[in-house]
Amino acid sequence: MNRSYTPVPPALKQEAELKTLVENRSVYSLENFELNIFETHQRSENVSLCFNSLVFTTMLRGKKVMHLPDQPAFDYLPGESVIVPANEVMRIDFPEAERKNPTQCLALAIRTETIGQMMERLNERYAKVEKNDTWQLRPDNCHLTNTREISDTVDRLVKVMMEDNGEKDLLADFTLQELLIRLMQTQARRLLFDNCQAHANTHRFAAVVQYIQNNLSENLNIDKLSNLACMSKPSFFRSFKRELGLTPVDYINLERLKLAKKLLTDPRLSLYDVCYRSGFNSTNYFHILFKKHEGTTPKAYRDRFLGK
Repeated sequence: MNRSYTPVPPALKQEAELKTLVENRSVYSLENFELNIFETHQRSENVSLCFNSLVFTTMLRGKKVMHLPDQPAFDYLPGESVIVPANEVMRIDFPEAERKNPTQCLALAIRTETIGQMMERLNERYAKVEKNDTWQLRPDNCHLTNTREISDTVDRLVKVMMEDNGEKDLLADFTLQELLIRLMQTQARRLLFDNCQAHANTHRFAAVVQYIQNNLSENLNIDKLSNLACMSKPSFFRSFKRELGLTPVDYINLERLKLAKKLLTDPRLSLYDVCYRSGFNSTNYFHILFKKHEGTTPKAYRDRFLGK
């Protein structure tokens, strides 16, 4: 499971400030979008919510159960986001909400014209590498795990919205554009990284991803990968990062760390074996990278898994 990142939750309302205990709403409006903060302080079921424009939501505290049209219900937890199309009704349960354990959720309702104008600029100036591919927010890929970049961007957007700043609209628009790009990159990664085999014959980056996943223990240099994508090295590196939000080297390291975590569950393997079977050629680099991404050392990760 990918590590999730939760934006910093704003302070909860004092009890006297609450107008309702279920989805109490605070609104901050600008020209192109509005920021809504919802709090729920008691258990509830089948609460309906609908916006007349696309809405990006992210959980900050507690737990919801989301019911969206034509989808099975799912738990909605801090560190996750959901993108909901305009005029689509969300039905929400709050199975654990109470005064000492409230839920808190952020919702950005974004004007359709704002999204359309941004997509048009992106597709015109930064066309994707495949001719049949375009920049878009995909409604079929709506439930996302927050990356650090998404969480950090939401934090900056909330801070701008709550500041008393004469340039608030301009700064917020720039930050909103970054958030939308981060969301589209995250959706693209999920599409290609989780389903690379299905797209390997139609998308060059999917073919590269499949090759990386199948050859983690090999020497995966950029020259080899750019040749596989039929692109020059600079163009491949630049386009991969622009469309997917991370460099090819970043992706290789993430896949190797994923393999390392799997291998660490086998107590018969030494940490040295895990390092080199995962494709790392330096135990020191492996240790540093693992701690950076997982927040703990390989040995501590193994000990925790084995219950030591």
